[in-house]
Amino acid sequence: MTDDAIQTSGDIGLIDPPLLQVDAVVKRFGGFTAVDRLSLEIRAGEFFALLGPSGCGKTTLLRMLAGFEVPDAGRILLNGRDIAGVPPYQRPVNMMFQNYALFPHLNVRDNIAFGLKRANLPRAEIASRVAEMVALVKLEGLEKRKPDQLSGGQRQRVALARALARRPQLLLLDEPLAALDKKLRENTQTELMRLQRQLGMTFIIVTHDQEEAMMMADRIGVMESGRLEQVATPRRLYEAPKSRWVAEFVGGVNILEGEVESRDGGRVTVATRDAGRVIAAAPAQALTNGHACIAIRPEKIRLSRRAPASDADRNAAINRLEGIVTGVSYLGGQTVYQVRPDGGAELRVAVANATRLDVDAYHVTQHVVAWFAADDCVVLDP
Repeated sequence: MTDDAIQTSGDIGLIDPPLLQVDAVVKRFGGFTAVDRLSLEIRAGEFFALLGPSGCGKTTLLRMLAGFEVPDAGRILLNGRDIAGVPPYQRPVNMMFQNYALFPHLNVRDNIAFGLKRANLPRAEIASRVAEMVALVKLEGLEKRKPDQLSGGQRQRVALARALARRPQLLLLDEPLAALDKKLRENTQTELMRLQRQLGMTFIIVTHDQEEAMMMADRIGVMESGRLEQVATPRRLYEAPKSRWVAEFVGGVNILEGEVESRDGGRVTVATRDAGRVIAAAPAQALTNGHACIAIRPEKIRLSRRAPASDADRNAAINRLEGIVTGVSYLGGQTVYQVRPDGGAELRVAVANATRLDVDAYHVTQHVVAWFAADDCVVLDP
């Protein structure tokens, strides 16, 4: 799915009737509200991610979609039918659990076939569908092994095959890659994306891993305290967060606070506490009481040893600070510098490592010039 730069259509509108509608759903556990009047629409064939910190309500929402929890209020519509009171085994929905929940006494073939047998499918159809799933997740030759004879990644694929075998309209994935090491997790993310595109199925994944959500999902819903803070494509979520909380939760960011001094056409000038006057692209909305936060991503800031020389660089350097490098973190693909402007708080600056051995890298205590364009700033109403 493509993203149309950072336009209002970045929050993709639903042209066709949505496959799934969550309408003002509430779920309480005693006096605690886990999900608070949450509404959401998801289209058929979409890969959707629910992203948020632990305890924000994302797994509770997933369990309500699966039928393991019943909402206290609101509706859950699948193809226009309210399924809020329908038991899990009667829903065209399957859920893949974080711990995979495989039967230890059953081999790969029988684990995949379990739900099909419960559905009383003919024996020939079960055998055909199991063989199809084994090939789909690339487990040929392992059909007779039991879970304790498989690697973590292989067990994950068995659980996925079992979830897909009944051909649900909606597949729910609850932190499915959390137990895998980094390299295997990255490979499995790619594999899940391939399967989702190949099957044309609707996937909803719950994760607290921002990179995982942004890599895999067509859209992401960021949750906090039982509510959706923002729903958007990964690019729009990162480049145009709607609130300070979303800006700080999704990726690294520098936040500069201050008072709005002036607004001139498409630009606003903010007198910040830590970086002096900063000129930013003006937001569409009015700012509350003249106070504003400016968010600037670390990779949008450029560093140099002296003031920009070329006309293009000078135009881009409408915001310029001088300071000292106070920290250096080499991360392979990029180096993150901590830069303390004269009289201000530290900024994080990410510089791509475009050459194998960068002899011109900056070092701690070095004097540098940091600069960034107005269009690279996001003005937030705190």
